Amino acid sequence: MLAVGIVAEVFAPHGPAAPGFDLALCGDLPGSVLTDVGVPLTVTHGLDRLAGADLVLVLPGAAFRTPPAPAVLDALRAAHGRGALVAAHCVGTFTLAAAGLLDGLRATTHWRFADLLARAHPTVTVEADALYLDEGRIATGAGAAAGFDLCLHLIRREHGAARANHIARDVVLPAHRDGGQTQYLAAPVPQDGQDERLAEVLAWAREHLHEPLPVVELARRAVMSKRSFARRFTAATGTTPHAWLRELRLSRAEELLETTELPVEEVARRVGYGSASVLREQFVRRRGVPPRSYRRAFARGDRSSRRG
Repeated sequence: MLAVGIVAEVFAPHGPAAPGFDLALCGDLPGSVLTDVGVPLTVTHGLDRLAGADLVLVLPGAAFRTPPAPAVLDALRAAHGRGALVAAHCVGTFTLAAAGLLDGLRATTHWRFADLLARAHPTVTVEADALYLDEGRIATGAGAAAGFDLCLHLIRREHGAARANHIARDVVLPAHRDGGQTQYLAAPVPQDGQDERLAEVLAWAREHLHEPLPVVELARRAVMSKRSFARRFTAATGTTPHAWLRELRLSRAEELLETTELPVEEVARRVGYGSASVLREQFVRRRGVPPRSYRRAFARGDRSSRRG
């Protein structure tokens, strides 16, 4: 039920800035299905609905150790073969592996079942720590709430950072999380007010991206030593202050490139890079394309609605 809720929430309408998608729930046997929380769910479409989908998301289920029905595997192969993007998270990855769609590729799943996936499908390179992996027309995500990370990544990839960021804000989620699954295996519960101060500092940093923001300044605002701040920051976010700031700057740059006509030099200044050349270097290294190419690809308003 969690997976259904994640997909329904991300791909639902979120105002004019992020209109909804044509979303359909499909199965090999349409009808009432009992979910893991005991609430019945009505599946209204059969596998034939996959024939017109641009995106097929395979949801996790309790019977993932049992091979799926041949008709399901055939439908997934057919969708992938005609060019649809096929994705799954948590133990839904097992279905993609059973269909042979992950052979020779990297994939992830819930950390608890990563070893099982690797043993059952030795031709798949299982990366147990990843929150999600994008292999082109195949994408996989980690367990449970990491479905949000995968879905937001797919929105960002196909429709740009501005739309993904808008949806993330609407559902009160970070648009992008750094770090892997291991940060969540034994996360301690905060025992004092340091995490509240840390949250305040991060909110302040988001509003001051145009400034240098050295770690020593962030630590001063959090009333911590630089070493304590770095340790607490990594425990809370799963990444370092430098990596977090870099990703925040690049995400903001993406949004400005998509939604404004500001010169690249001004975009660089507003996100805290000293020059357009520094922004370009970071953009190419982290996003694979220079800022101007990114702008040409995404600064075209909302793309036509895609079926999911």
